Amino acid sequence: MSSNLHQAGVKLLRLLGRHAELVMDTYLGGSIDEEKLEPAAVKKLTESGILWRPEPGEQLRLSRNVRALLEDGLKDERNRQINANVGSALATIKTLASHYREARASVDYSAAEAYLGDLSEQVYSFTESLRYSIRVLWGRINNEFGYVGSISAKIRENELAQSQVTELLNGLEMFEFSELGELAGDIRELRRLLVTSLQETLSSCAQELSVVQGRLLELLGRFRKIQGRTRLLKGWLLYTDLHPDYEVADHVAHKQIPQLFNQAQSLLAPAAVDVHNPQHEPQLLELVASVKAISRESSSTHTLQQAQPVAVVAAEAFDIPDNPLKQAVEEYFCAVIDSGRNQSALQYLESQQLPWDAESWLFQVIGGFEGLSDEHKQFFDLEPLGEAHPIYSGNFIIRDVEVGLR
Repeated sequence: MSSNLHQAGVKLLRLLGRHAELVMDTYLGGSIDEEKLEPAAVKKLTESGILWRPEPGEQLRLSRNVRALLEDGLKDERNRQINANVGSALATIKTLASHYREARASVDYSAAEAYLGDLSEQVYSFTESLRYSIRVLWGRINNEFGYVGSISAKIRENELAQSQVTELLNGLEMFEFSELGELAGDIRELRRLLVTSLQETLSSCAQELSVVQGRLLELLGRFRKIQGRTRLLKGWLLYTDLHPDYEVADHVAHKQIPQLFNQAQSLLAPAAVDVHNPQHEPQLLELVASVKAISRESSSTHTLQQAQPVAVVAAEAFDIPDNPLKQAVEEYFCAVIDSGRNQSALQYLESQQLPWDAESWLFQVIGGFEGLSDEHKQFFDLEPLGEAHPIYSGNFIIRDVEVGLR
């Protein structure tokens, strides 16, 4: 493994040394025209990850890793400050876009072309840095932080990765594409960089970061479960080391069995017939047939009694008394009509000294209002009096109701 890695590293360094001028020209110019290069050299540099193409039809550029190596080695402070964080990258993009618009408006085409090149490099560098961060996170997830030696270290690495994902997502929320669209205006180059390319890249990266965050939470739960079991096992081993003469006792012979071993057998859960299960159809048919047989046997055992004459008389007239609470609610509605003004239900209950509790009275008033026909309901208006729930939004606590005429 180490020999293969050594050979790959030597091969990469030799490739960089062989094309040193090409790499530095690309670093200083931001991009390179591949028409001036040999196809074999372009193929080797792209396959090794030194050069990359941001989009189809774009010119070749240096990869983020090679650019970062040159920035650190050359102490290029101008470029090293670009990728400090998302906020500074966004501010730099806006600043370069404003410089380009100003140079374009003043017909300074050389300065405008230079600013456009710097802006393109900044946008592509930022998007590549974002994609590289996501690739690093996926690499750490796929090996489940295998480069650390303990579960505690795995949990710390997982929490660090989660904080990095949160920072990236919070940084992406800073991009207001409506503002970038106004900044780009009707300039085609700016709209392609600031709106089309950048928005598509950030949208896909945000979705992938959400998936990464879910995977990290799943791994964190697994690591903590393993950590809990490991601590239990280590505690048991420590106890056995401190008590070498310990033997497991016969807990069944004790009068008081420990709760850990005092577990009753599971009982049968309540069952019900599933009429939609075709496998139970024979048993259900058998049960139905037995019920019919019992009914026939029971009917055959009874002897028919002699028919008795039946006298048909007129039914007695009777009245069902109305509910007193309902009648009181009707009188309350009539009082509202007579007075012609809004009246509180609880105030009416107190003034009339009615015997019912406030809750039953309010429920009956609301039910009486809802029970009115549409023709009668249109003359009344019921207004609930209360306040919103202080904790659970969307819930309204009714303390009283007020009925009036419309």
